[in-house]
Amino acid sequence: MTTVGEVVDRAYRDDTGRAVATLIRVTRDFDVAEEAWQEACEQALRTWPQRGVPRDPTAWLFTAARNRAIDRLRRERVGREKTAAAMQIAELEALGDDMHEIPDDRLRLLFTCCHPSLALDARIALTLRTVAGLTTREIARAFLVPEPTLGQRLTRAKRKIRDAGIPYAVPPREALPGRLDDVRTVVYLVFNEGYEATEGELIRADLCTEAIRLARLLDHLIPDDTESGGLVALLLLQHARRAARIDASGDLITLEDQDRSRWDQQLIDEGLAIVDRSPRDGPYQLQAAIAACHDRAPRPEDTDWPRIASLYDELARMRPSPVVALNRAVAVAMADGPDAGLRLLDPLAGDLDRYHHFHAARADLLRRGGRGREAAEAYDRALALVANDAERRYLARRRTEVAV
Repeated sequence: MTTVGEVVDRAYRDDTGRAVATLIRVTRDFDVAEEAWQEACEQALRTWPQRGVPRDPTAWLFTAARNRAIDRLRRERVGREKTAAAMQIAELEALGDDMHEIPDDRLRLLFTCCHPSLALDARIALTLRTVAGLTTREIARAFLVPEPTLGQRLTRAKRKIRDAGIPYAVPPREALPGRLDDVRTVVYLVFNEGYEATEGELIRADLCTEAIRLARLLDHLIPDDTESGGLVALLLLQHARRAARIDASGDLITLEDQDRSRWDQQLIDEGLAIVDRSPRDGPYQLQAAIAACHDRAPRPEDTDWPRIASLYDELARMRPSPVVALNRAVAVAMADGPDAGLRLLDPLAGDLDRYHHFHAARADLLRRGGRGREAAEAYDRALALVANDAERRYLARRRTEVAV
């Protein structure tokens, strides 16, 4: 039987972005909107156990949040602000109870959070918090920073938007190209948080679905921007594997061991069609082309690893980073043997020492190369850093295979 807490948690995950975006549009205040929504969820947790869960939990929560926002506007606005507050209150009162009949303001909020006057890390953090509805703790884990540090970053970003008068609007068409790259980065990070969830379950399909929806919106907004199409393709091709990534016990299944008949062929076909008609002149298009190499292979042994390594060469020239270098090293290892990959991995240790995927990849190559003792040490380091329980169990099983 579904509990009240589960209903509220699901509504929070599914509807935070849309509810908060609507409230921000009217109040022009991030804190008022976020706190009103949070208080509505807390009110539900207090009252629903006695009164019962309403027929439409989302409508109840949105109405409660709207009323909380109205109360705060009436209480806190004075002087000249009082006139503006009266207009905002009237607009809030005019909103219907069904949030899904209200115009969707998330794209507008997305561009506001990604305004170039904000630092890049602030843009990403604020968007993950307000548009995707991630908790401060989840975002802090994604950034590998302490939770208080991330909280301060969010506070500064919201203050900057207020003090600088950053518009709450989708930019005019001529200004869009310069703004899209940061927005795409944010959308990709939202997807990754769902695909490799740092909290709880291995896959948060709600975040993956939201990221795909936002990517489609961007692609629709500027249909001649092929890089946004590349992002759509990449997310579709990765999300197509979701059903095969975990077994009945909730344990991780790596790409080479997945039952490919469980991959979503409809998503794959859509993603491959985008890849086939797109150039490779952007990093997301290149990553989509890499993903396509896996999705075109009927069996793991049919994967064209030299082709993947070559695509990573292009990506490293276009968008160099330690993580790209890590993935390139793994591809080279699969094409030319583990020793070739390890020669490329070892120089990355300084940059990626606190990245568990680095140590897991190194451990796997050492295991494949028959270097059991070194592999065990690398698995131990990966286990000390990994946050996801399913990945931890997988790494622990691999660790037992090289026990020394």
